[in-house]
Amino acid sequence: MMPPPASNQAVGAAVAAVGAAVGAVVVPGPLTEQMWEGSVEALHAYHFSIKNENRLAGTIETNYLAGSGLLEPWHFDSVTLADRIESSLQPIRRRAVVTLTAAEHGVVVAVQVIKEREDPHGPTRHAAGVASYPESRPLQRDLDVVLGNSTPTGWITLGRDTALEQALQKAIIARIGR
Repeated sequence: MMPPPASNQAVGAAVAAVGAAVGAVVVPGPLTEQMWEGSVEALHAYHFSIKNENRLAGTIETNYLAGSGLLEPWHFDSVTLADRIESSLQPIRRRAVVTLTAAEHGVVVAVQVIKEREDPHGPTRHAAGVASYPESRPLQRDLDVVLGNSTPTGWITLGRDTALEQALQKAIIARIGR
């Protein structure tokens, strides 16, 4: 078998430089303002709010987005039916990082979505009166309101959400592709 041409090797090196992003796609043409804004618009279409944009590093990070359940068909972050059922039964949140890297033959578009599940510290079933007046533990007072709750809830990382990564990548390429 013949080795791939040099141009494919250069694209492969650019994809590896992005950080081993699974399914990174090369869009022909230079990295322009229109491509960047199209990527941000695609994230907004999925209801992600932007946390950080770093044009020098070529990354767009989003804030966490609560997973949409069965009764929220207008949200698109739960791509499969299994994701919608899971988000309906357990609090789920997702965060996306989009990387746009200029390569020799175009722009490498890589999307990474991290999915997390809430980790409650104890049982969550309570009677109606227990929710107002817990008997099992003493009264907790948050005296330092500026810092937030004294007992924040934890989150368990479930890994990457490949179905949403592919959907976001298709949406970004549809907006910026030529």
